[in-house]
Amino acid sequence: MMGAPNGPVLGGFGSTTASLDIGLYGGGRPGPGTPRAPMKEKNWPALLILIIIFLTIGGNILVILAVSLEKKLQNATNFFLRSLAVADMLVGILVMPISLINILYDYAWPLPNALCPIWIYLDVLFSTASIMHLCAISLDRYVAIRNPIEHSRFNSRTKAMMKIAAVWTISIGISMPIPVIGLHNEAKVFVNGSCVLNEERFMLIGSFVAFFIPLVIMVVTYCLTVQVLQRQATVFLFEDRSASSQQALQAPPSAPQAPPRRSSSLNCLRGEPSRRTSPSNSISIIPSSEAPSQLSSPVGRDPGGHGRRGMMQAIKNERRASKVLGVVFFLFLLMWCPFFITNVTYVLCSGTCNEPLLGELLNVFVWVGYISSGVNPLVYTLFNKTYRRAFSNYLRCNYQGVGPKPPLMALTPTLLYGKEATVDRNSNCRNGDRSPPGLELDTGMCTATSEVSVNSCHAPDEHTSCV
Repeated sequence: MMGAPNGPVLGGFGSTTASLDIGLYGGGRPGPGTPRAPMKEKNWPALLILIIIFLTIGGNILVILAVSLEKKLQNATNFFLRSLAVADMLVGILVMPISLINILYDYAWPLPNALCPIWIYLDVLFSTASIMHLCAISLDRYVAIRNPIEHSRFNSRTKAMMKIAAVWTISIGISMPIPVIGLHNEAKVFVNGSCVLNEERFMLIGSFVAFFIPLVIMVVTYCLTVQVLQRQATVFLFEDRSASSQQALQAPPSAPQAPPRRSSSLNCLRGEPSRRTSPSNSISIIPSSEAPSQLSSPVGRDPGGHGRRGMMQAIKNERRASKVLGVVFFLFLLMWCPFFITNVTYVLCSGTCNEPLLGELLNVFVWVGYISSGVNPLVYTLFNKTYRRAFSNYLRCNYQGVGPKPPLMALTPTLLYGKEATVDRNSNCRNGDRSPPGLELDTGMCTATSEVSVNSCHAPDEHTSCV
């Protein structure tokens, strides 16, 4: 992460092409006494890198727009993903172009010397912020699913922004020693005229603090999240089968039925309201904003079965979101692990290992890590239809969003606070603004069953449910 030894990696095309040495947080180092070959008019490998830069910037801009404009995507996890996209976009704007300039100038730093430690600092900052964001996402989702009631009480957009600010603060704190060291001692950031961090203690400690420790936390919490979801699905299926068996065994006695009261039922199927008659005098609302609470709530509260179906749908959505995040985690680790492992190896066995070989590996692996900044938008496009639809609209200059903002409901779930709350009888049970951590929870997903009453005089009773 922090430095690279001597030696070019990739040769150019023909004897007159400058060697294309893919740099590491400031580029590789030309060997001592190595003559610089004249540059060719067109450096096709460098042009390929330019395409990667444009795709990285453009893809992450689309992610930022999608989370900012699409109401279905505005939840805690996607706020983290938007902040992650900001970090990846800045890698494409501030880090990768200067690394490309280094390649074109054969690693003779062409910019003012004072900019070298600042560039290395930005490189380390954004890479550290990426792993910290993924670690925070994994932790937040585990807490939301493991302790849904506590998480729902303290989860809001403001709290999510505070967590994101904490992630950036930690990343800045880890990276801040670089400009301090570099501005006071140029030998720590310049080697043979190349801009490269040359502080082995920081390279070693920084690799563990900024990557390996967050990596362990992220992997452990992700595995625990998957385990909790699997256990909840198993318990739910068992309770559902038990309830079905009991209902089949208990036949209701035959008795004359009283005429039903004037009532109606409002069913929401993916946000589409429809009415049916029902003798119920209560309103059962299952808003998508309380998904974690449903995962630990009793099954038998909804005699109509909507709560059971809603709970199962909530579990399925959480598991689907976990799979998408698992792909993001896996690709990030796959692209950055080789670099950090090689970086630590280079520091620990300095003087005994094959340093030129390690240097060549580091020079390649850092650009593999850079490419990871442009991979996430592709993952979202492949696995999430809301992102896919939004990206398609934005590329056609349509920034209206996939759907209108759902109306807010004055709802205080009984399961969370132990008391009833009122709701406007004209409200729609499509409530997707405050969905729990997850990439996308469908508008009509049932997530927490709560009994509420209608405050209306001489109005027909209503029964509302979301399926």
